[in-house]
Amino acid sequence: MKMDPYIICVALVGFVALSISWVKHVTNLINISYPIVYLLLGIVLYIFVDELPWASPYRSQTLTMHLTELMVIVAIMGTGLRIDVPFRLKLWGAPFRLASITMILCIAALTALGYWGLGWGLASAVLLGAVLAPTDPVLAGDVQVGPPNSEDTRQVKFALTGEAGMNDGLAFPFVWLAIGLALSTAGEDFSLLEWAAYSVVYKIAAGIVCGYLVGRLVSYLFFHLPDRHNLMHVQQGLVALSATLLVYGVTELLHGYGFIAVFVTAITMRNKEMEHEYHEKLHEFIGQIEHILLAVMLVLFGGSLVDGILGSLTWPAAAAGLVFLLLIRPLAGYTSMAGTKMPWQEKLAIGFFGIRGIGSFFYLAFALTEVDFAYDEQLWSLVSFVVLVSVLGHGFTASYVMRKLERSGSG
Repeated sequence: MKMDPYIICVALVGFVALSISWVKHVTNLINISYPIVYLLLGIVLYIFVDELPWASPYRSQTLTMHLTELMVIVAIMGTGLRIDVPFRLKLWGAPFRLASITMILCIAALTALGYWGLGWGLASAVLLGAVLAPTDPVLAGDVQVGPPNSEDTRQVKFALTGEAGMNDGLAFPFVWLAIGLALSTAGEDFSLLEWAAYSVVYKIAAGIVCGYLVGRLVSYLFFHLPDRHNLMHVQQGLVALSATLLVYGVTELLHGYGFIAVFVTAITMRNKEMEHEYHEKLHEFIGQIEHILLAVMLVLFGGSLVDGILGSLTWPAAAAGLVFLLLIRPLAGYTSMAGTKMPWQEKLAIGFFGIRGIGSFFYLAFALTEVDFAYDEQLWSLVSFVVLVSVLGHGFTASYVMRKLERSGSG
């Protein structure tokens, strides 16, 4: 009897959504990250169920871009809402170091590795750096702080949480730089000065301004007015998702960076009456959406492995991916913490747990829908390999290391 692929997908999404709570509970008991379970589930399903749709992101890059885009903005909002540390430049030194110094060092090292080590063109090498440099807000849950008002302000988790929220947007100028270089290779005009003025200065500034204004508006409508006029029934968790979509859409219409705007909105809302219970409702709702989307994405990623996404991976590229995860990122993260009073164990943990994931898929799909790159298939294979190793390697170690740091008084 032939099965309808659409009905299979509907049932699969329902199963994934229902299973999340139990899967997270079990994986917490055995100290592994729950994304591993859904990745393996996707591999098994795509091996044995022929009716499932193609899962390789390379086959439909526009669809991949939009799915991962939604996943990332939801995760960024959840990341911002969970931070209990008030936004002060002095208090946020570690996240800013990671989102600037660490990220730039990673982009530079990956560009060099792609250009000289793999022999790729400059545009593809820069794109590799921009795609893999940001720490992923989606898959980094096990190394992030707890929910709002949990008073989880441990330095390692706070640094990684703040970095994951900020650097997805801050990596975007380098994606545009790679696109510009690819266009110039094809004979079109590209100006570094125009890139710096528009893709760096204007787009970042627009994201910050839009995010702040929407954050203040939402805070006034759903914190100040309800408290003042006893209208608590309007304080629904859906506001978190609504604010995410609104600020992202408005900012993108104004050609700013929507990722930055979403995080700034979340931080602006979070800093409105830090101990207010409504923050917990907002985070709980957006967190549930995030977990469902992530589980579905990981099933699809598992399917893409079966579908042959690693088919263009070469041994030198695989070696480059491992060098990045095991050497470049840890060293860059450790170096950026120089001069701080952190113990070396914390610096090492911050450097090592720069988890790669869904955000890398978005950036790559976005760039490849804008212009053709000479090494597109190799890029997909290498990025997928790095994400796979990160999901497994960090997934098996994150909970254990974080708990050990906590017991030792660090983290």
